This record gives sequence, C-alpha cells and structure tokens, in this order.
Amino acid sequence: MNQDLADCTATELLALYRSKQASPVEAARAVLSRIERLNPKLLAYCHVAPDEALASARASEARWQRAEPIGALDGVPASIKDLILTKGWPTLRGSRTVDANQPWDIDAPASARLREAGAVLLGKTSTPEFGCKGETNSPRTGITRNPWDTSKTPGGSSGGTAAAVAAGLGPLSVGTDGAGSVRIPAAFCGNFGLKPSFGRVPAYPLSPFGTVAHLGPHTMSVRDAALMLNVLAQPDARDWTSLPYDARDHTVGLDDGIRGLRIAWSPTLGYAKTVHSEVAAACAKAVEALRELGAHVEAVDPGFEDPLEITCGLWFVGAWTLWNTLTPAQQKVTDPDFAAEAELGSRLSALDVQRLQLRRGALGSHMRQFMLRFDLLVTPTVAVPAFDAKPAGHAPFDTSTMLGWTPFSYPFNLTQQPACTIPCGLTSAGLPIGLQIVGPMFGDALVLRAARAYESVRPITRPDWRRIT
Repeated sequence: MNQDLADCTATELLALYRSKQASPVEAARAVLSRIERLNPKLLAYCHVAPDEALASARASEARWQRAEPIGALDGVPASIKDLILTKGWPTLRGSRTVDANQPWDIDAPASARLREAGAVLLGKTSTPEFGCKGETNSPRTGITRNPWDTSKTPGGSSGGTAAAVAAGLGPLSVGTDGAGSVRIPAAFCGNFGLKPSFGRVPAYPLSPFGTVAHLGPHTMSVRDAALMLNVLAQPDARDWTSLPYDARDHTVGLDDGIRGLRIAWSPTLGYAKTVHSEVAAACAKAVEALRELGAHVEAVDPGFEDPLEITCGLWFVGAWTLWNTLTPAQQKVTDPDFAAEAELGSRLSALDVQRLQLRRGALGSHMRQFMLRFDLLVTPTVAVPAFDAKPAGHAPFDTSTMLGWTPFSYPFNLTQQPACTIPCGLTSAGLPIGLQIVGPMFGDALVLRAARAYESVRPITRPDWRRIT
C-alpha cells in the first residue's frame, strides 16, 4: 500500500480489513508511530497505552482472519476524551485534584460501546480542567496545540480529541460538548464534529454542568461519524436522562442529498457583533454550495437575543457545585480559570438560577417553533479562527473571554438540538473555518445527511503532519 494507514478514515480501514489489504495490527502500529512522533509537540493525548492497543489489534486481526468481526468498528483505532471513565486507565479530567492512584474499574457508556464494537482503544485525549473552557490548557497536562499551526489553540474543551483526529493520531475520538466543546475544536482543527440531540448518547456519570452536556464523535468524514453514532447511541440504563433507544442506522440514507430542504441561513444569529471577515466569507460561500445542491435557502435570523448570560450563569453554578466537592488543599491547585468560574457561580442565588432556567425554557420553546418552518439552520461554527495557544489563567476571566468569541455554539446546548461542524475553507493564514448545521430536536440523521451532501462537493482535508515540528 502507498497510503499511510494513519491517514485513513475508519470507513477506509474497514474496507481494507475486509479485502485483506491491511490489518488492524498494521493500522494500530501506523497510528502509534504517528502518536510517538507528534504527541510530544501537540499534547493531544494525556495517556497512551500502546501495549494494550496492540494486544487489542492482534485480537481484532484474528477475528478478521476468521471473517468474524465482533462489531461495526472492529480494529479501528479510537481515543476517548479524558472526562470519560475508561476501565483500567486513569481519568484525570485535566486536573491536579484527581489522584491517578485509585481503582479505575468502570467504563462509561461510550467507552463500553466502543470496546463492544471492537474498536482499538489508544488512550485518553487532553482536556482543560473539568472541561471548563474553550481552550485546551491545564496546569496538569500543559498546552495542547493545533496541528495546522502549533502556535494556535485547538480550541476546547475537546481540543485533544480534535487535534488527535486531524493529525492522524486515530481516526475516531469521543468528545463532550457543554457549550460548544465538540464543535469549537473541530472547527479550529478542521475535522467533523457532531453534538447529537441531548440524550442520544448515554452518559455516566452525568456531567456536573447539567443538561447542556452532550457526547459526540470527532472524525475526518461524515460517514465515520454516522458509523460511530450507531455505536455510541446504544442504550445504557445508567443514564436516566437518555432518549429511548432508536435502532436507526445513521449510514442509511446518508447520501440522499438535500434537494428541496428548507434551510435558514443566519450569518450572525441576529446578535453576533463581530464575525471575522474570512469566516463570514467562507461560510457564505458554503451556503451557496448548499443552494446549488438543491436546498431552498432563506437568509433569516431565528429571533432570539444572545443567551450568553443564561449559558454562563448555569455553567458557573455547575463549577461552584463541583468546587464544593473539593478539599481546601485541592481548591488551591485548580486551574485559575476554573476557580474564577466557581467564584462567579457562588454569587448566584437559587432565585437567580430558577430565572435562568425559565429563560432557557423560553428559548427552547422558541426554537422548537422556529424549526417548524425550516428543516435546518446554518451558521458559522465559531466567529473567529483559532487564536494563540496560551497557558491556563493567561487573561482575566469573564463571560466574554470564556465564550464571547463563539456566539454560535452555546445556544444549541441550551436548546439541546443536534448540531455539527464541517470544514468549509481556510483563512489566508491557513487556519480551518467551520460551518455549523443545526437540526430540529431528534433530527440527528438529517444533520448528518446535510453535512454529507456538503462533504460530497467539498471533501475534508488534513493538515500536513510532516510540517508539525
């Protein structure tokens, strides 16, 4: 083979295994070699388990030799964000408050489903402390960097996940998204990221930040994400907030196109004050491609005010709740950004929180009604390209520094709608730009189908990993 197996998608690897042109062991070795070379610079992984990965790959190879794969991802290298429990490995949550020397004997639902599907688990990807922000830096694991330009942040909080997938350090990874934490880094790193409808992917334990927290796939193709969602969405009774299981195969109908769909195009959501000119231009051009694919596109804002205050208020209360599970000694070693969030959360009364919840409910109702008029809503994913990577606590912390630069992501955590980001171009500096596609609640398959239609005319590309130094 001339192709580096580390650059293959999961779908491509599975086809190679079936045709016996490549094996899971060869793929695992290729990816582990890439990790060994690039991770010291990127810090995409905070834990790598090469011996376990190769043992898993050898078991998968034996199954493929018997033509008996055990699941939809048998032999595909995958990683898991370090907020998600994974049996046998420490889940440090990017925090010096977590003791690595304790029993790690539970798989969260996502970890369990990947194992059952035969995925070759490589390790844990880096996160800021407790997933608290849209950058990936922490006092425990350092600064994770963007594979397109290592002076830039990969975003967060699933920054390690996005950087790993973009750089070929495993074609599949699980991220989490509480205010954009799948979509922000996927946009900054130029990969596909999906935040499914809330409850589509079961979680355990549930996030301390509440019912804004989703789990979803990061991949380099839409088909890979659909394949991965099939696995991750399988039921787990530990999550009492999860949706009733839908046995839909998300790869079926993926190529049905978007002809005739009604798409609302909102370049600012009506309130985003500043959108980088190159981001705005690339997204407008992408919308024209959707129109050329046969969709009926209407420029229209959904008609709600910026819900930043709602998002940050509820998030800060979650941080304050988590803060109060820590001892004074642990509190002293937290990320200053997390400490600032907790302090802001301490100022909110029960009445304040209830009022925020009521405002959130009104927003959710508004968007349910708006989506009766449209099949999809399209916006930029993030208002700016990736910015400089800096250490934790590099700037005074407030709502603007936390999320003011990503006004398109957090509304759809509040409303719990499915939303994805797909690359739609590069800036003049060579940094990726993302287009966000938002669906009606439970319309995950439609979001994937629209993303696949766009991908069919604008394929996703990787950075040149050889230039990462």
